[in-house]
Amino acid sequence: MRFLSMPLIVAALLVGCNDDPDPTPTPDSGTPQQDSGTPQPDAGNPPEDAGTQEPDAGVPPEDAGTPDDAGTLPSGPPVPQGPPNVPEFPPAFPGQTRAPAIQSQTQFMVVEVTSGIRNPWAIAFLPDQRMLVTEKPTGRLYIVTQEGVKSPAVTGLPTVDGRGQGGLLDVEVGPDYAESRLIYWTYAEPRQGGNGLAVARAKLVDGAQPAVENVQVIFRMMPTLESTLHSGGRLVFAPDGKLFVTLGERSILAGRAQAQDVKSHFGKVVRINPDGSVPQDNPYVNTPEAKPEIWSVGHRNILSAALDGQGRLWIVEMGPQGGDELNRPEAGKDYGWPTIGYGEEYSGAPIHDSPTRAGMEQPVYYWDPVIAPSGMTIYSGTLFPEWRNDIFVGGLAAQALVRLMVRNDRVVGEEHLLLNRKERIREVVQGPEGALYLLTDATNGKVLKVLPR
Repeated sequence: MRFLSMPLIVAALLVGCNDDPDPTPTPDSGTPQQDSGTPQPDAGNPPEDAGTQEPDAGVPPEDAGTPDDAGTLPSGPPVPQGPPNVPEFPPAFPGQTRAPAIQSQTQFMVVEVTSGIRNPWAIAFLPDQRMLVTEKPTGRLYIVTQEGVKSPAVTGLPTVDGRGQGGLLDVEVGPDYAESRLIYWTYAEPRQGGNGLAVARAKLVDGAQPAVENVQVIFRMMPTLESTLHSGGRLVFAPDGKLFVTLGERSILAGRAQAQDVKSHFGKVVRINPDGSVPQDNPYVNTPEAKPEIWSVGHRNILSAALDGQGRLWIVEMGPQGGDELNRPEAGKDYGWPTIGYGEEYSGAPIHDSPTRAGMEQPVYYWDPVIAPSGMTIYSGTLFPEWRNDIFVGGLAAQALVRLMVRNDRVVGEEHLLLNRKERIREVVQGPEGALYLLTDATNGKVLKVLPR
């Protein structure tokens, strides 16, 4: 591994410690930002036509010719993109990057459900199809109806550190919600000496003024560190009821160095029981000094996570300048960060000597340049038969809904949808009826629904 010079270390520490107390998004100058994840401002007022249906201008003609499941695999050039930042690192196997561009045959429309949410981060569905929606910088949680009516903010949630990439992040409805009324959420918890990601759960009390009661913090990322970056924060309940939590490595060099250290939660996927206790079949439960919650190590910043039809966890993690990765994390495995990868520092300085090393896992797929991935779902609905088993990822820098066609755990085609909207896609969730629900990352954030036309 190459070592950075002292000026580069100082520069990296300065970037990582930028604790701007004002979470208001700043304009995008077109130069890469940390994770390309800095929101863009807009007018700040909901449009007057909220709730109207818009046809997607990017819908391809019916004869676009993309093969279906029964046909041959896609071929041809990839989705248009810039040159790679690290061209000297070739992919480890064919199809690991720049898969052939594909075009959906299904025509669809985008419905704006509601707007006026400040930088929303996550959606979770209640049994009656109302949505829980988090507002990242303010720490507010709302209940939104299918008609776009937004409740007053849910009371009783703990205070968040809303600076930078912190705030109120993911939310999930407990598997036993019908009996327990429990919801779960992640947030940047202010602490003595810094902050860290926390997972809490509480009973949701519905009504005209919704609230949570009996709040329990069931997991805390340790150690505490002063950083406003790379907390991760996605929650995924597995079919067996266990809870996966994705974590970042806090970006600054003091955190990055711990991504492969099993004594730290930084840069890990962790697996816990719904009450926060540790499953006894976790891979490091009998390893001295290891954090027993750890499932996999060597990740950078995981903002995308979903289960496939076999109940397996998939993630997409943000790379630096180049090197966003699609991975399928397995128990006890090392995914390489910061030792290996396909990107470089924002300064252009190298991070890795090589993109491969024995004992470290290769990504299923990677992007260079990056899409800046966020929310993720693996489609299993019936509204879009063409999309079944495809992966959908929100693109922040790409300003797109990124679709990956996957066959035998390999990406065979890629499509960028909704480019005409020029909006940063923060969240992607499959709704109960099979529609795709999206959140846009802006001061006037929107809930969008994608339906067949």
